[in-house]
Amino acid sequence: MTPDMPDVTRARHGRPVHHWRRDVVELAALFTAVAVADAVANLIGHGPDGPALLLISALALAATAGFHVWWSRRHGHAPPVSDTDARRAAETRPAGQSERPAADEVAGALWRMRTTVKDQPGSLAALCTALAERRVDILSLQTHPLADGTVDEFLLRAPATVAAADITRAVAVAGGTATWIERADAHDLVDAPTRVLGLAARTALDTAELPLSLRQLLGRCTIRSLPGTPAGGGRGPQPVPVEGVLEDTVMRLPAPEGGVLTVERPYLPFTPTEFARARALVELDSRLGPRIPRGQDVLTLPEGNEITVRRVDTGDLAAARAMHDRCSPHTLGLRYHGPVGDADRYLNHLLSPRFGRTLAAQTASGRIVGLGHLLWDGDETEVALLVEDDWQQRGVGGELLGRLVALAVEAGCESVYAVTKASNTGMVAAMRGLGLPLDYQVEEGTLVITARLAGAPASARPAPGTARQHLGDPARRD
Repeated sequence: MTPDMPDVTRARHGRPVHHWRRDVVELAALFTAVAVADAVANLIGHGPDGPALLLISALALAATAGFHVWWSRRHGHAPPVSDTDARRAAETRPAGQSERPAADEVAGALWRMRTTVKDQPGSLAALCTALAERRVDILSLQTHPLADGTVDEFLLRAPATVAAADITRAVAVAGGTATWIERADAHDLVDAPTRVLGLAARTALDTAELPLSLRQLLGRCTIRSLPGTPAGGGRGPQPVPVEGVLEDTVMRLPAPEGGVLTVERPYLPFTPTEFARARALVELDSRLGPRIPRGQDVLTLPEGNEITVRRVDTGDLAAARAMHDRCSPHTLGLRYHGPVGDADRYLNHLLSPRFGRTLAAQTASGRIVGLGHLLWDGDETEVALLVEDDWQQRGVGGELLGRLVALAVEAGCESVYAVTKASNTGMVAAMRGLGLPLDYQVEEGTLVITARLAGAPASARPAPGTARQHLGDPARRD
């Protein structure tokens, strides 16, 4: 309301509203003042007590003006509130809280919620009404039709004073069942079509992005890719139909490399809509075939030699096997924890971009002298290193490991782990050189080192691009 309009208030939609009670009072005061002035004029002109009556009239007019000012200040700055609205506001306001909301309550918290409602008119309206009564704002809504109902997925903004239990309780009263809710962040504000297109673009550029894209598409889930012919021999997984199989919380799809891709989410069943999206993403990856982004970094070793770090895949299988042949049995044994003769059989799996990402360090002549693997292991991530004997203790392994960790951070991984022998002091030193919190587990000579990535910068060592740089601290060891 503007200062020069004391008799006008604004309704909730911005239109001015006049209050008839105030107009009646002001008209009554005007007519009373006219009548009193006429009576005073007659008495003063025809009676002996004119001065006294004039003083009394002045006092009466002053009292009337004071009453008018009090009335305007009390009712001139807000529209009238009904008794029902007043009682509702008093009942819903927590004890000790002022009528004016705090800053954090205005900002609110973001929530992702999914609930199942009956497929009948009015069911969604009842749900929205229940959320509105608790001042919960619906930012986006997706519907997943089912045979016996509809799964509604919401992105909500709720006041900070409204807890998740309050929201789910209101949804249950409104008819929602099987409700699931978790905190969301700003990334969830992107609408579903835009997010799906972005994930498809990432998958199209890099085969290794498929499991990461599926995880971002479906939320927290475990993804396992089982090759048709296991690297260690034996029978492969049971094949699935071309259209895939959906079983409540598990979906199975034909893997692009000929095996089976299993996606499991035990806490929340998959909907047919989610199954169709995941199947389309896997089919896109299968049609495009194996691919990795090309690029490389040229690094200068402390003694002046140069090496190149780049992404590699199964196209580099021959060069990787040649490096195996140059490695000693001791070095291969520390890396593969088994018979040295089986090492070559794992290379095709390790180099496949469908199971992770592999970085190679190679000399100016093109000879590979080091391999670093970042492997998707269900909902966990493994790192592994192999550096040729003549190139150890020169910082190559530490450089590869740092870049693999940067890739894991970029992919949203919470931790990475390395499995090696307890006697492998080089791998222990490389993991400690990351400067991250580490957990150690030793069992029968096998050491598992887990690095927690919370707070680790993704740009500490960039993925291979086109930069030329020096190779870190000469004192660092592999």
